[in-house]
Amino acid sequence: MFDGYDSCSEDTSSSSSSDESEEEVAPLPSSLPIIKNNGQVYTYPDGKSGMATCEMCGMVGVRDAFYSKTKRFCSVSCSRSYSSNSKKASILARLQGKPPTKKAKVLQKQPLVAKLAAYAQYQATLQNQAKTKAAVPVEGFSWGNYINSNSFTAAPVTCFKHAPMGTCWGDISEGVRVEVPNTDCSLPTKVFWIAGIVKLAGYNALLRYEGFENDSSLDFWCNVCGSDIHPVGWCATSGKPLVPPRTIQHKYTNWKAFLVKRLTGAKTLPPDFSQKVSESMQYPFKTSMRVEVVDKTHLCRTRVAVVESVIGGRLRLVYEESEDKTDDFWCHMYSPLIHHIGWSRSIGHRFKRSDITKKQDGHFDAPPHLFMKVKDVDAAGEWFKEGMKLEAIDPLNLSAICVATIRKVLADGYLMIGIDGSEAADGSDWFCYHATSPSIFPVGFCEINMIELTPPRGYAKLPFKWFDYLRETDSIAAPVKLFNKEVPNHGFHVGMKLEAVDLMEPRLVCVATVTRIIHRLLRIHFDGWEDEYDQWVDCESPDLYPVGWCQLTGYQLQPPAPQSSRDSQSSSSKQKKKAKSQQYKGHKKITSLQLKEELLDGEEYSFLQGASDQESNGSASYYIKQEP
Repeated sequence: MFDGYDSCSEDTSSSSSSDESEEEVAPLPSSLPIIKNNGQVYTYPDGKSGMATCEMCGMVGVRDAFYSKTKRFCSVSCSRSYSSNSKKASILARLQGKPPTKKAKVLQKQPLVAKLAAYAQYQATLQNQAKTKAAVPVEGFSWGNYINSNSFTAAPVTCFKHAPMGTCWGDISEGVRVEVPNTDCSLPTKVFWIAGIVKLAGYNALLRYEGFENDSSLDFWCNVCGSDIHPVGWCATSGKPLVPPRTIQHKYTNWKAFLVKRLTGAKTLPPDFSQKVSESMQYPFKTSMRVEVVDKTHLCRTRVAVVESVIGGRLRLVYEESEDKTDDFWCHMYSPLIHHIGWSRSIGHRFKRSDITKKQDGHFDAPPHLFMKVKDVDAAGEWFKEGMKLEAIDPLNLSAICVATIRKVLADGYLMIGIDGSEAADGSDWFCYHATSPSIFPVGFCEINMIELTPPRGYAKLPFKWFDYLRETDSIAAPVKLFNKEVPNHGFHVGMKLEAVDLMEPRLVCVATVTRIIHRLLRIHFDGWEDEYDQWVDCESPDLYPVGWCQLTGYQLQPPAPQSSRDSQSSSSKQKKKAKSQQYKGHKKITSLQLKEELLDGEEYSFLQGASDQESNGSASYYIKQEP
């Protein structure tokens, strides 16, 4: 969910920033690696049992938190990069005794740091590359070709209420006629012809010119919301010529009669369709607005950030203290991670005060009514209490649902949640969920829905049993009736394609697939990557988009990893592969989807097809019954 994390204290002076990550640090004696955490300094004799040093980045930490059986690397990314041609210079420099080009953070591997360790290196790497890293080219990827060649199905636009036209898509379907440019023509001027929708895939439509009947030779894909698609009759009112394609121009002698016959009773786009598209792409958030957003380096608190740009409703927020504007965070304007100025104080949430004493010129607070409203709750009667147990999606390991505890009850229905076995003593890794959040579940949810529950780290009594764990910890389960049990008729089905944000690096929007559905919970798989990179996402998440959303809004789409890249993940010789930026999910090291090589012509894309026997749009047996 967050770009990068550092272990840091509440004091601003000890917090990680983009400037601090680049400061020169005096070399330390190799025999006494110094490990800092929350202002305290600890020393360990070199080679002490349990410690390890990453052979790629130089990070020092607890050996058990390192990747692979040999524990040579702190993450999958470092393991892969070690054998990559792109890192040979760095490796050679280290072998020659030279310091790494990117400063390695040295951390104490306490529970919080064991979970966030890899984020420290990632944060430094991100700052170094921020000014030079360009968007990944997608010339080698086409949604149309991808769907046609594999007979895929895309989620309909109506599944995404937050997306443009999501609530006013109407009955646009196969068979609808439109007027589009005629590309099969030798005339020097731009002319049009009528085409019918053969297939829909999100915003994209496969079109066939009228008169081609069953001939698909000139079929083409086009974004329905694009500027070149118009309702039938637009050419007549706009004075544009309708000219039949050259391939079939001799097929009929009376094209006017042909069109009258074919279009009688046919559907077309509403006359105001383009106006609705334009209106649905107007976003209330403007640049220079100030908001409160989660602190990506310290999960339990918020910070002030300023809207730097708005693309398709997604906001690039720059933390207010970032002088060079590289310390940023991406999220949708309806994300539960952003709030109006003063929200933290109003509910009792931790907040990092800015060193900036007054607003910068041109900056202004975003009005409270712009933010997503949460449901009202009644906390007067039976309510959540500190110490109650539950199950929750881990924001640092979105593929896992974990054993969790309510650590603090805030105002207005907000709760501070901690993942059992991975918490820092000072609560610096707690995270905030609303009581109605679809990301928290009652005890037994995973068991009844056949989802693997992640037990507390270090818990030895396996398989994990809630009954035994509650008795051992002398705790109680949060009452089932307090959880959100609403399951909307979302319309998703297993196998549907969509564009989804990689929440471990939320600036990236990727080609993805729904591989499992548990009522309102979707398992999102990033095409071309292993299942360990999957993420649990709510069906109404603002981080899911229809096929064609990136093209419509001008956002950069990350294509699937080619098959050769996926094969290289398990190959001993990993010379050519597409790497993800380092991220750390629980005690798994993962990476964020980012291709580093151009897609090779003719390569096949991999697709995980899976069906869930729990697929449902209804409530069904959503919760397990608790024993008295």
